[in-house]
Amino acid sequence: MRTPVYAKMAVVGCGLIGSSIVRAVREAGAAGEIAIAETSEAARERIVELKLADVVTGDAAEAVRDADLVLFAVPVMSMEAAAHAAAPGLKPGATVTDVGSVKGQVAEALTAACPDSVFVIPGHPIAGTEQSGPDAGFAELFQNRWTILTPDARDDVPYREAVARLADFWTAIGARVEEMDVRHHDLVLAITSHLPHLIAYNIVGTAADLEGVTESEVMKYSAGGFRDFTRIAASDPTMWRDVFLSNKDAVLEVLGRFTEDLQALSRAIRWGEGDKLFELFSRTREIRRGIVAMGQESAEPNFGRDRGKH
Repeated sequence: MRTPVYAKMAVVGCGLIGSSIVRAVREAGAAGEIAIAETSEAARERIVELKLADVVTGDAAEAVRDADLVLFAVPVMSMEAAAHAAAPGLKPGATVTDVGSVKGQVAEALTAACPDSVFVIPGHPIAGTEQSGPDAGFAELFQNRWTILTPDARDDVPYREAVARLADFWTAIGARVEEMDVRHHDLVLAITSHLPHLIAYNIVGTAADLEGVTESEVMKYSAGGFRDFTRIAASDPTMWRDVFLSNKDAVLEVLGRFTEDLQALSRAIRWGEGDKLFELFSRTREIRRGIVAMGQESAEPNFGRDRGKH
């Protein structure tokens, strides 16, 4: 068993990501004591049944007391309230981080709510599924996946040591770590994550509302592409509502570019410009191959999702 990176870790919020982190930490020995704060009584009961933590409480300040690492795993727009609730229990020198898909608004919220005596280092593991709740987590979720840290632009030694220690923590549970500017992170994620979810929610809604095609036909005759859209569109609605409202500037910027490209594609189809279509489809195929080559997806049939079913 390796030496823990942190003697005590507190996780505020225990859905898919929070419970996966706890499981991964247990497996890797990356923290000694683990405390979980969860506002839902039903979720707390389940967390106790699953034996995910040493301490389970509805009081965030109690959970974070004496913790060396405090990790917020709540929806983005709940981050500030959760941080204010935890703040009285934060010890000087603790590292405070999060797992939110938006970093600009979260960085401001955590900095405003937490005392100056702690190190605020926002973070975002690029991993997840459409499932939610403490039962949905699994220890392997972060294996070979990127976690982006967006620390402040400061170079004092204690802060940089805290950043390095947090990077070691993520590495210990299988992730690859990279630092990024807050604004750049939110733009990158707008195109790689937020817009695809917006498209998925919209196309599934369009299919459900389309006159002349019944809902049963949509479900019965779904081809692979549509099934993938429905998987994405099954993601936690609270989380994704908060993401779009919190990162609206970047999302709207990317959505505008996407709309222009979609109009160009529509014209190519209308005017029978097969060369343009073939060029686009060839270029995007290479992007897919690059993602597989970088180990960020599986080339197995059905993307490896059928493993363990037989």
